[in-house]
Order: sequence, then structure tokens, then C-alpha cells
Amino acid sequence: MWQSSPPGSIYDHIKVASFSIGPDGLVEQWSSRAAGLFGMTSTEAIGRDPVEAFMPAELRSGGHRRVGEILDGKEWTGLVPFRMPGENGAHGVAEVYVMPSLTARGERAALCIVVDVRALRRIETDLAASQAIFGQSPFGFVLFGTDLAVVRANQRFATVFGGSAEDHRGRTVEDYLPRSEADRLTATLKRVLETGESVTDLQLVGPAPNTTERRHWSMNLYRVHSGAGRPVGIAGLATDVTRRHIAAREAASARRNLALLNEASARIGNSLDLETTARELLDVAVPGFCDLASVDLYQGLLTGEEAAPGSGASAHRDPAGGSAELRRVAHASAVADALPTAVAGSGAPGPDDLPPALGSVHRFPVGSPCAMALRSRRAEDVPGDEMGFVQSTLAVPMVAHDTVVGLVQFSRTKGSEPFGERDRALATELAARAAVCIDNARLYRREHERALILQRSLLPPGDPEAAGLDIACRYLPGNAATEVGGDWFDVIELPGHRTALVVGDVMGRGLRAAVAMGELRTAVRTLALLDLEPAEVLYALDEVARGLGSPGGGERSEGLGGSGGAQWPSRAAQKSREADLSEVYLATCVYAVYDPVTRRCTIANAGHMPPALVEPGRPARLIDVPPGMPLGVGGEPFEEVEVELAENALLTLYTDGLVESRDQSLDAGLDALRSVLTGPQMELEDACDFVLSTLDTQHGEDDIALLMARIQGLPAEAVGDWTLPREPRSVGRARELARGQLLSWDLDDLVDTTELLVSELVTNALRYGEGEIRLRLLRDRTLVCEVWDAGLVQPRRRRARDTDEGGRGLQLVGLLSAAWGTRRTPRGKTVWFELALPDGEPAAELSVEQLLSMY
Repeated sequence: MWQSSPPGSIYDHIKVASFSIGPDGLVEQWSSRAAGLFGMTSTEAIGRDPVEAFMPAELRSGGHRRVGEILDGKEWTGLVPFRMPGENGAHGVAEVYVMPSLTARGERAALCIVVDVRALRRIETDLAASQAIFGQSPFGFVLFGTDLAVVRANQRFATVFGGSAEDHRGRTVEDYLPRSEADRLTATLKRVLETGESVTDLQLVGPAPNTTERRHWSMNLYRVHSGAGRPVGIAGLATDVTRRHIAAREAASARRNLALLNEASARIGNSLDLETTARELLDVAVPGFCDLASVDLYQGLLTGEEAAPGSGASAHRDPAGGSAELRRVAHASAVADALPTAVAGSGAPGPDDLPPALGSVHRFPVGSPCAMALRSRRAEDVPGDEMGFVQSTLAVPMVAHDTVVGLVQFSRTKGSEPFGERDRALATELAARAAVCIDNARLYRREHERALILQRSLLPPGDPEAAGLDIACRYLPGNAATEVGGDWFDVIELPGHRTALVVGDVMGRGLRAAVAMGELRTAVRTLALLDLEPAEVLYALDEVARGLGSPGGGERSEGLGGSGGAQWPSRAAQKSREADLSEVYLATCVYAVYDPVTRRCTIANAGHMPPALVEPGRPARLIDVPPGMPLGVGGEPFEEVEVELAENALLTLYTDGLVESRDQSLDAGLDALRSVLTGPQMELEDACDFVLSTLDTQHGEDDIALLMARIQGLPAEAVGDWTLPREPRSVGRARELARGQLLSWDLDDLVDTTELLVSELVTNALRYGEGEIRLRLLRDRTLVCEVWDAGLVQPRRRRARDTDEGGRGLQLVGLLSAAWGTRRTPRGKTVWFELALPDGEPAAELSVEQLLSMY
């Protein structure tokens, strides 16, 4: 059957031309293709010598010889250079096939078939490139025909799907893919064939030949055309991307795990409460990591036992071989309000294998995966219940600083992906992070309890008493949960029924600040007993603070070297410790001494808040006391002021936590304090509560110490004050005055003792003192006797020898009085003693040993 070749056939690409040479060696016939190839029309070519017409001059002699041989009947095939038309005389190469022929008259002629060598080379190159791409490609290459059957496949494609490349001719996509994927690929092939639009990265999933392993392929499809532009099929380039999918899945899992760990870092450990931390762990794990979870903590840890519950060889099990007691402190579920039924690891659950209730105390049986996890400190798999809904459970011990604090169980229900090695590592990390927070909370609670005991022991009792003062006080730590801070207050009884009121604030918080506060408070009480002036007390206290905060004031490390000597810390550690000490032992303090006889108060300030004073009928005001530098800075003297206080006046000392916060400036806080104190008069305890509840203290930011004192001076009838001349008869006069005053006070039981001791002190003042003598008796909660003179020499108690006629006066004072002492005054010294007021019981008599000790 004859059929015309479509345009764009192979002949169009090869450019075959023909012409004939007559017996005379001249062109006899000239085809139109020859005209196109050589650029001459038939009119120009016919009758011309082809050698002279087409060949370069230097090749013509050989060309004539070759034409002669051809006309002699010899075939010839070869390459012939020729001049190319329209290309500035450029030469081309033609492949010529010459066949001898005979004319009608029997004469010899030749038929020449000519092909442009350049067109042949292009076709050869295109075929080689096509073969290289198709045959040598590392990717699966397949060509579908217009009927969507495989026309050609390369060896790589055959390697993946079996057989040789030829075996795949005629197959369809159903031979390679499951039904659903095959239908999807078929629809895509039809669309590409119809529209000509290519498709890139078409994802296909199917099993590899002779296996059940799921493979992933990425396929690029495009329509293939003939030279004339007619669609002849669809080319497909398939790439196995299974590893890429696995890597992407692992990367997604790693990102998810990192996000989970990041969330755990942000959400776990925000509280120092053990059970809250356990719940925070489950909030992170469910449902982001598992479907069910529970946390059990050692009962000993929750009850505050000193020993670490999970440390030591036997701490995590009981004598019977199971675990020690644990308490279920938290559980969570994303699917139902239930817990894993296989917590004991005994297979199918029985009546004794149900999960512990929240808050219950239990033990894990010996040999159970949970007990093994606690013992080995490694995560263990807990078998699931085949009939239940739990598929996989991990029992993970919570280990922190080599201490096991409990166990967390993560479970996934059926339908979820079972736990893998990555999940096991993540579960261990989550449990470890929570364990560190729980152990920190345990250590914090232990240290907090110690600090709490320490600080409570450092603060004065809740109802301090003082002569001529009604006192109320409050202490609020910066954190109500810790009760540990650096603020303090104190009420110190001084000789002469005077009282020292102290409020201070150590810079810093926590146990170190509490310890610094205790050291400074002890130093204040010690200095107060020396009966120094307030400015002198602060000056000495500043020296103490600088000694505590300086490197020289610290102690060496307690570590022992090989020879038993003390080990000195490294330079970096020493610098860090010095920086810490220098910061901690900076403090502010206000020290006030109140004399109830004169109702005068002497105040000195070391960088602290000024005291507030409310006098009857007048608004509250701040006492103008030079602030001075904080304790521990040094180098600056302290000044003091003396203020006379009206009866029923209210003196308030406080720390900056009462008046300053991040939301309120200091000036605004002081104004608010003055406004509150100016309010209606009320009982002192109520006044303290009113101040704290009314002011916007922003409690929780800083500690607050508040000390309020209502002025109640000693009445005139409770004071006896006389000046005696410096002469021997003043001793007898002093006894008379003392007797008369005590009788007027109905203190008959104290007359004899008081006369004796007054006689001793006045005699010493005459013998060793200077200037006139002053005798003063004060009656309040006790009886105080003071003898003043202008001498600066302080008396001291000594033991008299058997041969001494004197020197036993102060021994007698010490034996008969409740307390005695001496202090300097601006113009000399004061020696005093104190006697307890009679309570109706007969006074105790001195023993024989006490009497003999004076001789």
C-alpha cells in the first residue's frame, strides 16, 4: 500500500541530493535538492564540468582523474570538498556515492548521490546524545507511547523493576504500581499527552518487585514530539526518593523532638513544688509525645527525709525485693481518663494489677519492669495488654545528680506509632530534665527549711517589751514561700530602762543574705551592750561589715590536701567569692536609742529610710536624719540627731520594701506612708496591719520589716533623781534618799539590798571618781539604780586577796543584783545595777559559798 511520508521524515534531515554526469563528463541532470545543496539552478549546472564548477582549484586535477575512472565503469564513494553557496566561498564536504550507468545509446555515464556531511554528523551526534541520556542515565527513564504503553525503558528502570530493558516494552503502569497509584499516574499521563503541560515531582508509592517494602518515587513527565511537532509519546524520568523520605521523616521527628525539649525547658521547673513540676512534665508529654503518662515519686522525698530517696544501693527497694514506697503524684490522658493497665509489667491485668490511684502510696513488685527501671536506672519496656488499648509503654527512671527521685511512665495507645530508639532517648531526656527540677526543689526545700529555722532564730520575738514604749512589729519576706531575706529589726534593752530600736536591710536575698543579717544583728546587739552612742554603734558596725565582706574576713577552704593542710581556692574562685561577699555585706541600718525618762530619742542612720513620726494632732513627718553611707562602704563618719518625743507619739521604722517598688517611686511611696500614718489613731497592732494592707507594697518584690513604737514615757513619780556633793557624808545621804524613795513606792522588800548597793557605788564614786555625784532610781518593770560622776576611769570587778581590806564592793553588787554594768557618758561615767521587783515570794538568801566567795 502506497503512503506518503509525513513532513519531517529522515530524508528531510539528511538532505540527500542527486545529479548525473553524461559520457562527456558534463552534468547532464540536476535535481532540485542538488540546487539547494550547491546553490545552482539546473540551468546553471547542466552542461558544466562538475569538477570545474564545484571543486577548489587545487583539487581539480585529481577531480578530473577521478571522473575519468568513473566513466570507465568504476564505482566510487568518498568525501568531496565543495564550495558552499552564499557563505562567502566557504568550503563544505559532501559524501558522494557514484554509480556507473549507460545511456540509451550504450554510452557510459554516472549517477551521483550526494549527502551533506554536516547534516549526517548532526544526526549522529543527536542519536549518540539521545542514547547517552536514555541508556546511561542513573535515573529510571521510560518512554510511553500514545497508547500509554511502554515503548522503551533504559537499563536503570529495568534494574529496579526486573528483567531487561526489552522486557518492559508493551507494559502499562498497572504492571508496576498498586491500583490507586496506577490510576493516578494514568490520569496524569493522559493530561500530559492532551495538554502538553509537563509534570514535575509527581510522588508515587509502591512496593519494589518481589518485596513488600514500600518505596517512594518522584516522577517528571513531559510530552515528546516528532521533528514535525507531532506528539509521539510521553517521556518519564523516575527517581527513587525513599531515602529522602526517610531522612525527611527523621528530620521532622528530630525537629519535633527538639521542639518538645524546648517546650520542656520553658514549661518544666517553673515552680519549686514537687507535684507541680510532675504535672508540668505531663503537660509537655501528653499529647505531644504520648497518649497516657503518670509520675510516681519516692514517698521519702515527699515527706522531707534527709537522705536522698533514690541514692545508695538499697534505697530504691524494700527488703522483699520490690521498690521502695512511691506515691502517684500526677497522671494525664489524651484519650480517656485512664492510666496504662500494665504498670506492673505482669501481662494481662488482674485485680491486683490496676494502676495506683492519684495520691496513693504503692510499691512496684519485684521483677516488674518498673522495679527493674528504678534499680538499673535505665528505661524499660512494659508489655502492653493485647486485649486492651495500650500498645507500648516506657518506664523511665527520673535520675538527677546520680539520685533516683521517681519513675515516669509514657504510654501510646493502639493506632499510634510504637516507641522507637529515638523515642526512648527523648523520654529519658524529658525524665532527666524533670528529675533535675524535682531534685532542685527537694534541695531547695531542705535548704529553705534550714534557712527558715535560722532566720526565725535571728528575728526577735513577736511581742518585744520595752520601758516607756508600746511596740508592734511585722516581718514579710520578699517571697511568701521562702520566708528568707536580709531585712531585720530588733528591740534591745539598754541600761537605765532605755531601749535601742534597730531596723536594717542587707542587700541581696536568700540564705546568704539571711546569714549576713544574722551576723550584723549579732554585732548590733553586742555593740549595744557596750552602751555606745548611736553614731559610734554604726561606725563600729561599719567596721564589722567591712571585715565580713573583705577577702581577709573570709575563711579558707575546708578541703584537706594530701598532707592534711588546708587547700586555698583558685584565683578565679577567690575573686568570685570576694565579689559575692562584697555585695552581700553591704547593708543599710537605722539605730535609735530612746530614754523614757526624758522622752528623748537619739537616732543615727547608715543609708536607710528616714524614720517617720506622728505626734498627737499633727500630720506625719519624716525625721531629718543625715542618711550616711551604707554599712560596709566605710570612709565616712555617721551623724546623729536627738529628737524629743511627745507623749503618745508614734515612731515608725521600716525598710524600703514598704515604700518602693518597680511600679512606684520612692518619693511616691514615702508620701503614701505619711498619708497612711496620719490616719485615725488605733491600737498599735491594728495600725501595723492597716499600714501593710493600705500601702501598695507590691509584696513579693522585696522584704518588708516594720517596727512601730508608741511613746509612753516614765511618769515623774517613777523617777528619783538627786545630786550629791563630793564629801563623805553623801554616802549616808544617798542611803536615806534611796530608802525614802523605795518606801514611797511600797518596795519595802528591796530597801535593805538597795541601801547596801547604793552605799557601795557612791563610796566608789567618792574614792575613784571626780566631780559631783548624781543618784537616780527608776521604777518600771524592774528597779534600776544609777550613780554618775565625772571620772573617766571605768570600774572593774576583781577578786580580793585574803589580806585585802577592800575590793569586794563590785563582787557584792554582782551577787545581790540581777544585773549591773557601767557606761560612758558625755561628761564621765555611770555605774548601775538592776533589781527585780518583788512578786510576793520571799527573797532568796545568799548561800554560804556565795558569801565566802567574797572573802
